[in-house]
Amino acid sequence: MARTAGSHSNITGPRVQEAALTLFARHGYAAVSMRQIEGEVGVQAGALYNYTTDKQSLLFDLFKRHMVDLRTALDAQPPSASPQDRLEAFARFHIRFHLERPQAVFISYMELRNLTPENFRVIEELRRRYEGVLEAILETGRDAGAFHVADTRVTALAIIAMLTGINTCYRSGVRLSLAEVEAIYWDMVRKAVT
Repeated sequence: MARTAGSHSNITGPRVQEAALTLFARHGYAAVSMRQIEGEVGVQAGALYNYTTDKQSLLFDLFKRHMVDLRTALDAQPPSASPQDRLEAFARFHIRFHLERPQAVFISYMELRNLTPENFRVIEELRRRYEGVLEAILETGRDAGAFHVADTRVTALAIIAMLTGINTCYRSGVRLSLAEVEAIYWDMVRKAVT
């Protein structure tokens, strides 16, 4: 199948991903057709298959890209010495990263049910690795006597759920600054473990 005149895979491929991200976030995965994505990108009917095998592959790629970007960005953060500093750095990082990507976050939580079982297992493993970073921080803090948590796994999941909830309640330029919101969330996280 020929590509549309002027089409370049290094340009069109990312445009396909962005169009799918926007449409899935706006209408939901199940309601979006490949033809809608083609229309959004501006490619001829059927040309989308030069960039993806099917809609499930697009969804999986969006999930995977989000999780890989999340972990790469976390690993690039400067190291902190104490468990308290590491926990604060994690909380602030999570808030900033997720606020910059509201559509990806929405899809990552709302469209899990639409992944095939095989794709779900891959994404679930990537999520567990990220959650494991926080759990390790909590274990280190607990073992040092800095944190008091009954179960580090449950606490890690609760903290991540609370931090990710920032996307539903915070809008830039409304009432509180990002720094103020980060400080409030950090205070809640700190109190949850001390």
